[in-house]
Amino acid sequence: MKLSDGVEWAAHCVLLLAALPGEARLSGGALAEFHGVPESYLLKHLKALAKNGILASFPGPAGGYGLAKPPQDISLLDIVHAVEGTTPAFRCSEIRQRGPCAVDDPKAYPKPCGINRAMLRAEMAYREALQTETISDLLTDFAASVDPRIAVLGQAWATQNIRNVV
Repeated sequence: MKLSDGVEWAAHCVLLLAALPGEARLSGGALAEFHGVPESYLLKHLKALAKNGILASFPGPAGGYGLAKPPQDISLLDIVHAVEGTTPAFRCSEIRQRGPCAVDDPKAYPKPCGINRAMLRAEMAYREALQTETISDLLTDFAASVDPRIAVLGQAWATQNIRNVV
């Protein structure tokens, strides 16, 4: 299964916003700059995150994006669903019922397609794993493993770009 770049970008933006103090927020342009990605494409994903209640969007010159709920209440699955939707990755079209061996009798196919069942089991396992990975956990892991030089650069950048609630 291949997820779009938007999932990676959205997850990193949520993680960055979770690291900000209090109710601080960042503009879409600042988030794009920080991650070195095109702003127009990123804004589409930020809007999806806001629409799905992961981010809050604030208009105006002091506006931007902030978390809409605590980091421990946001899972990677929430982000995947916001960006990619909830449609299963695998969609069985029942090709076993076509071609030269097709039988025009529903009783000939008493069970759902075995390939479909296996793919759905795998997807459920993947989704369950993503559901257990919270932004809070990822932030804790990041803080414990980040190179101090990167942390200093990130803090300096954030200080210059944060938009505080007025």
